Amino acid sequence: MSEQSRIKFGIAGLGNIAATHARAINGLSRAEVAAACSRSEQNRNTFAHQFDVPVYSGYHEFLNHSNLDAVTICTPSGTHLDYGKLAAEAGKHVVVEKPIEVTVKRGKELIECCRQNGVKLAVIYQNRFIDGAVQMKKALDNGILGDPVMVRAAVKWYRDQEYYTSSEWRGTLKLDGGGAVINQAIHTLDLLVWMMGEVESVSALKDTLTHPGIEAEDNAVAVLKFKNGAMGVFEASTSVTPAQPRIVEINGTRATALLTDDRVEIKPTETNEKSVRSNKSSGAESPLSGLATGPHQKQYEQITDAFLTDGEPVVSGEESLRSLALAEAIYRSSEHQKFVSPVTLVSGYW
Repeated sequence: MSEQSRIKFGIAGLGNIAATHARAINGLSRAEVAAACSRSEQNRNTFAHQFDVPVYSGYHEFLNHSNLDAVTICTPSGTHLDYGKLAAEAGKHVVVEKPIEVTVKRGKELIECCRQNGVKLAVIYQNRFIDGAVQMKKALDNGILGDPVMVRAAVKWYRDQEYYTSSEWRGTLKLDGGGAVINQAIHTLDLLVWMMGEVESVSALKDTLTHPGIEAEDNAVAVLKFKNGAMGVFEASTSVTPAQPRIVEINGTRATALLTDDRVEIKPTETNEKSVRSNKSSGAESPLSGLATGPHQKQYEQITDAFLTDGEPVVSGEESLRSLALAEAIYRSSEHQKFVSPVTLVSGYW
């Protein structure tokens, strides 16, 4: 470690989300962005001007940057294993933008590589750190909702055709892993398993309805059976116009909690807790609309603390497999027209 009281991060992949990561890291007293890497000259120049750090076109040269402690990987999802393994083998802690990879199998390979090389692995699911989501989980854990009975989650957003055609990787199976489910809605799947626990079985349908030419789905629906007995429905879309807020609703035997984007409502309840809401919707109209740095910064604060104290990131590689397994189960159920268990995917049985 370069300085025991400060983590120096390098960012690999300088697309849309990289600046959010950089601002979150630089907002901490015990972390800083020290270097960056991208194949795009334009992205390198923009990032260097904005954050005043060395930028590299070659990944191996980037990994050799002086005193680099950790690498944040913001490259296309299907490349996370490749870049993550090289970082781990170079002795760097690894932070991966969601999802950990495009399949559970590839995600497990990255986890094992980090374990073998004695480095930490964290996956970015910043929605767990949104005040409204935290309040909702506390209400569930503290029994305010009673026993959960029904769950509803919907990510009904809009992406135009150019969103896919302007990119070499979006909507491709190899590099994106799918479409609306694994890209836009994976954060919401993560909230579901974080709040509700394991999903026992999934039955799903998916299709490409409004974006001709892409490999992946732009619409999907699923019914879920949770291990705690609750039942649920899930919707994901990049075809809905006007785009709608992200919804997570849990109906319990004592109360209902509704998370609408970042604002939570709990009713009926005896508490007088205020609702929490972001100023804008979280990505409903475009990839970065309404995206605040705060939740990323809160997660990076926890990650930095784990790296400095030899602790475990809250969203470790293993933890991140739960939402990825749920996404993969949705895909497999749709393809095979049968119920699929996400747990068996993580365990290696299929």
